Amino acid sequence: MTMNTPLIQFQNVSKRFGDKVVLDNVDLSIYPGEVTSLVGMSGSGKSVTLKLIIGLLKPDKGDILFNGKPVREMNSRERKEMKLLVNFMFQNNALFDSMNVFDNIALPLSEKGRVSREEIKTRVADKVELLDLQDTMEKYPSQISGGMQKRVALARALVNDPQVVLFDEPTTGLDPTRKNSVLSMITHNQKDFGFTAVLVSHDVPDVFYISNRVAIIEEGKIIYQGAPEELEQSEHELVHEFINSQSSLENEVMGLENPRGLDTTYRYAANNGELGNRFVAVLYTVQNFSRIQEIVGILMAHNIIATLSRILNNHISGESIILGRCSDDRILCILSESDMDRAKNMVSNISEDLQSQDFLRQSKYIKKCMDFSITAGIVEGSPDHSLYDLIEKAGNQEKELVRLRCGDQQE
Repeated sequence: MTMNTPLIQFQNVSKRFGDKVVLDNVDLSIYPGEVTSLVGMSGSGKSVTLKLIIGLLKPDKGDILFNGKPVREMNSRERKEMKLLVNFMFQNNALFDSMNVFDNIALPLSEKGRVSREEIKTRVADKVELLDLQDTMEKYPSQISGGMQKRVALARALVNDPQVVLFDEPTTGLDPTRKNSVLSMITHNQKDFGFTAVLVSHDVPDVFYISNRVAIIEEGKIIYQGAPEELEQSEHELVHEFINSQSSLENEVMGLENPRGLDTTYRYAANNGELGNRFVAVLYTVQNFSRIQEIVGILMAHNIIATLSRILNNHISGESIILGRCSDDRILCILSESDMDRAKNMVSNISEDLQSQDFLRQSKYIKKCMDFSITAGIVEGSPDHSLYDLIEKAGNQEKELVRLRCGDQQE
């Protein structure tokens, strides 16, 4: 089997429970040695897909292929061998409270009945060392942390060296630090052991960073499958909601259109005459924004953008047709009239408000300070301009409104 041949493949698979169609003629390809993430709204069919892979459920229609052979055509021996190659890491870890860590990890081997006690000890010790669980062998699940429990569950899923590991919401209920730790643990161990990983997850977009492929399920259908970096080329609206879910919340809180919404709103207004023959566009940019995130922190970067957004909303309330974030560091404002002098006066007032903000005080940066400025570019536009043209033209006209110089001592 080549890398271009799926290890697991769904062909026109359907599954229903009563009147509810959970999967509807689904085609899905999972490739060997890769991390494939299944994402979608609750009830979209993600967990059912995992149960079909492991054989806990059977499809009502269509075929599931393993190593190119339909499962329904396998005899009992072949099916048993296939199941031995697939392990499941449950959402709640599913550790047995009455068993210590060693016995929990050893369970898949003990259940086989054909593995010697010495071999069990060797295999468990191997996984324990790799996952840094040496001091927990005699402890019970209730005596170790939630993060440790996740690692024990992973050790159990890996103890018989499976070809495929299925992860059902592996980070549910964890705080951000532990969530990142679990995702990191999965990807590092996947690379070390070489197993094929299939994840069901709500952690978007975080899970995209560890995935080779992503499948997005919506109302029982797969609306996208492919490389995460190709997601942005999709025209499906829900796909973009998943990509921008984190920034979308941030923009909603700040009262801004997201980049895709900004473009849609602008094109609609331009095509329907809402902008008139001429209008004014103002582009605001937080210079060195990515460096602020890197050196000072993402919360300070968010505070700067959020404050700028609040000031803009206060000044242009009732006068702006469109206000949106065209990139992480840029906000575009399109005003309802083409009075350039009035626009310049408004920008001047906004500059005065910005001067008094805490983020321009060096004393707010106790550990690390980063020079940055906020600039504005004003241009006149017409409906035949694309949004990209407006942003480019305004960017060429930008002038500094305020600046933080970390060497300055005055407050």
